[in-house]
Amino acid sequence: MTGTEHYFTAEPASPDERRARTVHLAGRDVEVETAGGVFSPDHLDGGTEVLLQHVPDPPRDGDLLDLGCGWGPVALSLGLLAPHARVWAVDVNERALDLTRRNAARLGVDGLTAARPEDVPDDVRFAAIWSNPPIRVGKETLHAMLRQWLGRLVPGGEAYLVVAKNLGSDSLLRWLATELDGAAAVDRVATARGFRVLRVVAAG
Repeated sequence: MTGTEHYFTAEPASPDERRARTVHLAGRDVEVETAGGVFSPDHLDGGTEVLLQHVPDPPRDGDLLDLGCGWGPVALSLGLLAPHARVWAVDVNERALDLTRRNAARLGVDGLTAARPEDVPDDVRFAAIWSNPPIRVGKETLHAMLRQWLGRLVPGGEAYLVVAKNLGSDSLLRWLATELDGAAAVDRVATARGFRVLRVVAAG
């Protein structure tokens, strides 16, 4: 990426050079399209791999959320594993949203909607949230994002977040436990390759 551009830039300035990649999602090898200017364009990020290896199967129906979708590996996995659910792939990066839409069409994931955060209707509540959240947006922005979206879990709904240990996974776990005290149960369900998988279960 050029200059101060980040993968959470709305309109990436880097060249939009599309390329095909073969990745392993939902138990199968699939071909997807990626490009520069989005998160981990050249391969399936290690944290995303750890997340996908340690989450349970998603609910078969209802609304499911991938927060910070990038080119779509988590959202596509949700759609492949739960074809009757409605999957929301949310990102601020327009190139990422376009790639996710194209990859969903390529893989026949019909129930996926790729949208900016403000374009998800306010009344939508999520049965599950899977996310490799954009830690590098900064603590204040990250906390505001998590407050907003974790608060939209249905009673008993589960969120799974993967965070690198060296990027503050343990402090985030403590913050979540304090912030959501009484509203949700928070714990760590897996540790692998320097990443933690955190679980949030909304109170019933």
